[in-house]
Amino acid sequence: MSTTSRTDTTTDVGTFTIRPLDPIQDAELLHGWVTHPKAAFWMMQEARLHDVERAYMAIAASEYHDAFLGSLDGEPVFLMERYDPAHVELVGLYEPAPGDVGMHFLVAPADTPVHGFTRAVITAVMEHLFADPTAARVVVEPDVRNTAVHALNEAVGFVPVREIEKPEKRALLSFCTRERFERAAGVTV
Repeated sequence: MSTTSRTDTTTDVGTFTIRPLDPIQDAELLHGWVTHPKAAFWMMQEARLHDVERAYMAIAASEYHDAFLGSLDGEPVFLMERYDPAHVELVGLYEPAPGDVGMHFLVAPADTPVHGFTRAVITAVMEHLFADPTAARVVVEPDVRNTAVHALNEAVGFVPVREIEKPEKRALLSFCTRERFERAAGVTV
């Protein structure tokens, strides 16, 4: 996948900057996020620092998978992964269409939650993905038990399609077209 260098999105909570992840420099920060109890659905609870480095070095080396770090007004606050579902994560589990792009995101744990913050993050993530004119539809596959992310996904235009069985989880396959996102978020990308 082509690595987008950096994008900025201004929201009600501030300006998000999304940049490519540096698997070595950012590993310690990510380790704290992915092993936090609130990140249980990220499935890295028992990861050691070198496990995180290794996982994100593999993503950085992949032709079909990218990782990005999102900051709010200069402070890192979320992780985003973009992947080609025809080659990663969903191979054989659905029929990919031209312009499909897969996505994962993780918001950093916060001591004081900010109302609307996670929705602002997913909006910035979706704008980043749709900034690529070849992206026609975003594909996600969160754990079926993660009802909070299902509601969030639906709020930005995702439509659940069906449950699928992945090696590590039972997932809810959902799609969001550019048009559905623009309608739901009230933006044009």
